[in-house]
Amino acid sequence: MEQKRKLVPPVYLFAALVLMWLLNFYWPVLRLIETPWSYLGIVPILLGIGIAAVSASRFAKAETGIVPFDEATTLVTGGLYRYTRNPMYLGMFIMLLGVAIMMGSVTVLLPFFIFMLIIRYNFVAGEERFLEDTFGQPYLDYKAKVRRWI
Repeated sequence: MEQKRKLVPPVYLFAALVLMWLLNFYWPVLRLIETPWSYLGIVPILLGIGIAAVSASRFAKAETGIVPFDEATTLVTGGLYRYTRNPMYLGMFIMLLGVAIMMGSVTVLLPFFIFMLIIRYNFVAGEERFLEDTFGQPYLDYKAKVRRWI
């Protein structure tokens, strides 16, 4: 059984945002997107927040644990979970990508990719094992039918 993590994904998200800001402010290498084009980053920021929020509301509606490795009472497969097994994380990735677009420099992509790796290997891998242990064949069927990301 997977152990509950002390640091949850929103903590890593916040850390990535802070690191992105610091790198953009103190070490902005190769600015790829200039103003006013950088404002297009608002679209993925809002889209990512919306995806994460709508997906989280599915867990609340199902009255199951939203914090990674909390007790899972229901396998959530409706809504955006029909298309991706990890829409909350996907929403966070999209939001961070929007922030990177707004900042415009290549440097800010480093925390973005580090965040993706932390989520993939520190949370998703363990959550998949946890859900297999908890729900068995119904989760394996869902996993076979729905992609991890998109």
